[in-house]
Amino acid sequence: MDILAVLNLSEIALYFSKMSMFPLFDLAYYIVSILYLKYEPGSVEVSRRNPIASWMCAMLYCFASYIMADILLGESPLHYFNNTSHILLATAVWYLIFYCPLNLFYKCVAFMPVKLILTAMKEVVRVRKISMGVVHAHHAYHHGWIIMALVGWAKGAGVALISNFEQLIRGVWKPETNEFLNMSFPTKASLVGAVIFTLQQARWLPISKHNVVFLFTIFMVVTKVFMTATHSHGSPFAPIEAFICPIIFGNACGIYDDHDRVCSRDNVQSCTPSNLSPYSAKTKEELNEGTRKKKCKKTE
Repeated sequence: MDILAVLNLSEIALYFSKMSMFPLFDLAYYIVSILYLKYEPGSVEVSRRNPIASWMCAMLYCFASYIMADILLGESPLHYFNNTSHILLATAVWYLIFYCPLNLFYKCVAFMPVKLILTAMKEVVRVRKISMGVVHAHHAYHHGWIIMALVGWAKGAGVALISNFEQLIRGVWKPETNEFLNMSFPTKASLVGAVIFTLQQARWLPISKHNVVFLFTIFMVVTKVFMTATHSHGSPFAPIEAFICPIIFGNACGIYDDHDRVCSRDNVQSCTPSNLSPYSAKTKEELNEGTRKKKCKKTE
């Protein structure tokens, strides 16, 4: 039995799934995306020094999900730029955030109550993009579950997945910030949502699509608004990961973390195993240096 039907929310979910995202929700998506771009180190300097590079970064923040999905499906990455109205709207937002006199527009959208509303609207667009990505991939690959999940994931977290490329445009290279190595909550949530929508598209979930969209949107909106309001960088998936990962992948990560924590201390002997002599802890350079000295003595 459908839970939403029992609560008389099925009609609301159906209306919500048919609601148009343009222009209000898309406008909120562009504002929050470019707002986070301005938070990035060096982005303001780039906007003053090279506006073209700043504009390209802003377009990636707004449309990277579509570019990633088109690349995965073998289509032109410039396909979405055919939507002139969206490009102009995002460009206007970029100009106002970076070049508005006295930073008035930035101060207005960065005001916390306004920012929370815009963040909630952005998450509505994110969930809709994940759903559309899965459907788009399903039309091309009817039985490609992995492809559907990957395209949906790219639609939901495209800018995070190609963040290193965006950093190159800004003249910054931080490989340690690779999203695959340290996923943020939106990236993890987009992956979970892509899997859920893929299962629903494959008829493995006994629930209608508009209900899945409605329920997952509520989860994303509530979680992201709470994290933004509390300035939290944690993830609600952390307790689940802490429980599942040791069972599936073992305790290797925890062991390495403890070892690194011990080795960071001043006492080097604590990092050396007890069954090894102190000489076995020498580095390769020290051993090579000793060998070189011995050879020099022989030649003398």
